[in-house]
Amino acid sequence: MNQDLIDEKFFDYEAELDKALSHQTNEYLVIRAGRANPHILDKISIDYYGVPTPIKQLANISVQEARILCINVWDASQIKNVSKAIAASDIGITPTDDGKIIRLVFPQLNEERRKEIVKQIKKIAEDTKIAMRSARRDIMDFLKDQKKNGEVSEDEFASLESDVQKMLDKYTDKVDGLFATKEKEILEI
Repeated sequence: MNQDLIDEKFFDYEAELDKALSHQTNEYLVIRAGRANPHILDKISIDYYGVPTPIKQLANISVQEARILCINVWDASQIKNVSKAIAASDIGITPTDDGKIIRLVFPQLNEERRKEIVKQIKKIAEDTKIAMRSARRDIMDFLKDQKKNGEVSEDEFASLESDVQKMLDKYTDKVDGLFATKEKEILEI
């Protein structure tokens, strides 16, 4: 049995699981839950002198109140461009600016919208689990090849298969925990 190669595959497997979990966490950060969250602007960029630049690199973003986000653009000539980029994005909030500061007022979520958001985060959790199962399939294919080639005995294969499943179960529990926490945050009135 080539233990180094198997250890490397397990390391890669765990890295794939971590990557999927990290993606889920990042996706949850940009979902609006009725409170002001600066991460909602992470995916919005503007054309700043010919270079697509994220808003967070052009401005100071702060939470003024529970439902108001203030964007203080450092280059005053770009306030209108930032405001237009936010309005054109899919975050569903219309920015207001007074020539110095852009404000985003997050409306109170109604019951129907909360349920839509829960469906959205549930889909993200399911997609994360699918990515994790795909990583499990890849390592299991490798282990089956090792068994077929005589590199791994039947008992070693059963033990390794159990380890793969235990690791997947641990990460699946983390996915479910993230989902439950975000669901509670969204449904909280």
